[in-house]
Amino acid sequence: MKTFRIRCKTEEESVIVCRKHVFSAVLAPLRAELCDGGGIVFTDSNVYSLYRSQIGRYLADVPVYVMPAGEEFKTEKTLFSLLEAMAKAKLRRDSTLIALGGGVVGDVGGLAASLYMRGIACIQVPTTLLAQTDSAIGGKTAIDCCGIKNLIGTFHQPKAVYADAAFFRTLPAREITCGLGEIVKYGALDGALFEKLCAQKNLRDLGFLESVVPDCIACKAEIVKRDVSDLGLRACLNLGHTTAHAAELALGTYSHGACVLLGMLYEARLAAMFVRTDEAYLARLEALIRTAADFDPAAADVPRSAARAAFDKKNTSAERVTLVVPVSPGAYETLELPYQTYQSALERIRRAL
Repeated sequence: MKTFRIRCKTEEESVIVCRKHVFSAVLAPLRAELCDGGGIVFTDSNVYSLYRSQIGRYLADVPVYVMPAGEEFKTEKTLFSLLEAMAKAKLRRDSTLIALGGGVVGDVGGLAASLYMRGIACIQVPTTLLAQTDSAIGGKTAIDCCGIKNLIGTFHQPKAVYADAAFFRTLPAREITCGLGEIVKYGALDGALFEKLCAQKNLRDLGFLESVVPDCIACKAEIVKRDVSDLGLRACLNLGHTTAHAAELALGTYSHGACVLLGMLYEARLAAMFVRTDEAYLARLEALIRTAADFDPAAADVPRSAARAAFDKKNTSAERVTLVVPVSPGAYETLELPYQTYQSALERIRRAL
């Protein structure tokens, strides 16, 4: 077991990576975490169908609220339905919300915990590869609104994050690809991890994935500790994400992680067009992205999503698109392009794929 800690001004987040491959290693300690204030388990329909018996065994007296599975339900309706369930369960200021699921559950659950009675404790139990390596770490919470991803959200550090690779055994191939999107992103930010990924013949090997989860957590934890509120350094975690978020909402059929792979591929080529880069490195990064993807990047109409990138939170004006692009091993730059330049460049890149 490895433990990472993110210390903030008023709170501390503990990230525990469990290696016992038994669900009791994660679920059993949660009952003790609830203390006198009780709590609620928040999950989605997919996770609940898989782990209902384990939830009943270890958290038998804790109310459970189940949302429909899918990014399309990451909405204000789901958020307020959860808040109503929390009120009906008579949760108090010393109560705890347990978010058991992937990135959507973690985002909505974390936001609800931050809002209920102006903030109660949240414990994240990420069940997907993407959530364990990225979204459950760092305290970002959000829902989608007005066709814009993560438009409404807060920073609310979880009391603890319990990550167990045992959950990977029930993940479909789509979810493995989804997680690989964020893992490759961390490879682009960390030269040692990049070499480790490039040397691995089978990126989908579960034992290998278990071994890189702590690497990704360590990378993100260090960045978040230095920039908790996303005012500077933490922006590097958006590498590839401007194009990725736009594609995810516009295309609909691709997972978040798959869109991150698309976003990194397109933005690496944008870097080659507009920034001084290490061309050999970008070629290796693109090869890694294509290995991680279980689809043909040329088949996705990424340029069609360009309009949504104009509303990205990182943009400094309505006329320019802000991107975090890879340039050399472990290095990145912030690139700002006029919207029309960005759109036409995406079209040229797609034709060249």
